[in-house]
Amino acid sequence: MTHFGRFRLLAAGAAFATIMAANPAFSATPADTLVQAWAIDDTITLDPAESFELSPAEFIGNAYDMLVRLDINDTSKVVPGVAESWTISDDGLTYTFKLKPGIKFASGNPLTAKDVAYSFERAVRLDKSPAFILTQFGLNGENVNETAKAVDDTTFVLTVDKAYAPSFVLNCLTATIGAIVDQKLLEEHSVKVTPTDDYKYDTDYAAAWLKTGYAGSGPFKIRDWRANEVVVLERNDNYYGEKAKLARVFYRHVKESATQRLMLESGDVDVARNLEPGDLEAVQKNKELAAVDAPKGTVYYISLNQKNENLAKPEVREAFKYLVDYDAIGSTLIKGIGDIRQTYQAKGVLGALDASPYKLDVEKAKELLEKAGLKDGLSVTFDVRNTQPVTGIAESFQQSAAKAGIKIDIIPGDGKQTLTKYRARNHDLYIGQWGMDYWDPNSNAEAFTSNPDNGDDASNKTLAWRNAWDIPALTEQTKAALLERDNDKRAAIYQKLQQEALDESPFVMLFQQIEVAGLRGNVKGYKLGPTFDSNFLAPVSKD
Repeated sequence: MTHFGRFRLLAAGAAFATIMAANPAFSATPADTLVQAWAIDDTITLDPAESFELSPAEFIGNAYDMLVRLDINDTSKVVPGVAESWTISDDGLTYTFKLKPGIKFASGNPLTAKDVAYSFERAVRLDKSPAFILTQFGLNGENVNETAKAVDDTTFVLTVDKAYAPSFVLNCLTATIGAIVDQKLLEEHSVKVTPTDDYKYDTDYAAAWLKTGYAGSGPFKIRDWRANEVVVLERNDNYYGEKAKLARVFYRHVKESATQRLMLESGDVDVARNLEPGDLEAVQKNKELAAVDAPKGTVYYISLNQKNENLAKPEVREAFKYLVDYDAIGSTLIKGIGDIRQTYQAKGVLGALDASPYKLDVEKAKELLEKAGLKDGLSVTFDVRNTQPVTGIAESFQQSAAKAGIKIDIIPGDGKQTLTKYRARNHDLYIGQWGMDYWDPNSNAEAFTSNPDNGDDASNKTLAWRNAWDIPALTEQTKAALLERDNDKRAAIYQKLQQEALDESPFVMLFQQIEVAGLRGNVKGYKLGPTFDSNFLAPVSKD
């Protein structure tokens, strides 16, 4: 870490300590500062070209601009971001964006179409986990300077390889991988590297620096991040639009729901973000507090690594789906914060299938295990992020599975530990949450029913890949749905994909998230969006 970076972290820590010291229990936080309690241990990087987790999506969504943004009031539409307008060629291959004039980055550098082109080049060439959102249009390291280019300072042209549904292309550009970064600033922090067979370029595109740095133009700027402790956003006074009402936002890493509720009640925080059902109910009954909620395009699931020869047996995959006590989980662990959902498309998305064929049936599971040659059961490990409600669900599942002769060893860890292991395909069982990368059915279909290359060195590391589920036929069906412009026909393809996943996949789908937040009564304008990167904070204020 540079001395400058260390100074920034220490300065933020001192500022945060001052705020907290000045505001003991039962007193309000500063009027210009929003303090949120949230489990943010899934934050691995702040780089939009690399980040692919839920918490940092919110930070990036508030600190960076994209060409277009999701309309949170009508998710069938996108609205202008830095682009004031766009046109699509008759052949469906060329998208031309006209940028709003006079936009500046937080650094003061002007934002031009050249920065947009650089952002695409950087994301594609770094080729980190979310890069597939752009490379699926035919962009690659060799052609990106021609397929994503600036015609002049206010005109950016994107050329795709196939005539995709326009809504699909535009929805993809609302994802955090579409964030526009400050080329001049990043070039100042770039490091020369030696090209290799795997990485053919002589610059790191400031990848090391931007893991903890900031190079955006959004209503807030990311001032600091200390892993598993705090993230600090600060108002960007160079923002071209309506300025954020708050001067700063602190995210305090607090995992326990009860602790969050107590901090909210005492005034130590303004917002509590991980409330469990009991604590949510207490907040709703407190006249000094309020609660808001919104269904998310986020689903929770248990997955079975198909590299484990026992878990790869079809009967075992099916048996596990009969070992979840869906009713009990729905009425207790996720009450008010989720709806049981056994298909991978979130309700409200085009083609979402409403089907719930599974229920807790230990005897049925035993029969299936016997058919698989595992009459005496089996033993597996289970990687679980140590936060609720996933810990409670994992323990419930462990107890049900034990009745069928399955011994499950739960391995708790923070978000970074469990994700790193999962991404390396080194798990047996994993419980996770998947948030849509963009509001389009292809996002979840691509994740759950597409795996173009099951090799360990594959570039497109979907959830199906993470669980070594080799599915060439379903992968082709997913591609076909992407090119179908008739919405009814497209919806039918997605429903068929979900049915096959319901029957055959190594994913035990659990529930769709309802995101909730408990608020102090003086917090105004706080609204949760359908995605984490659309939880916009600029309109929020405090009385």
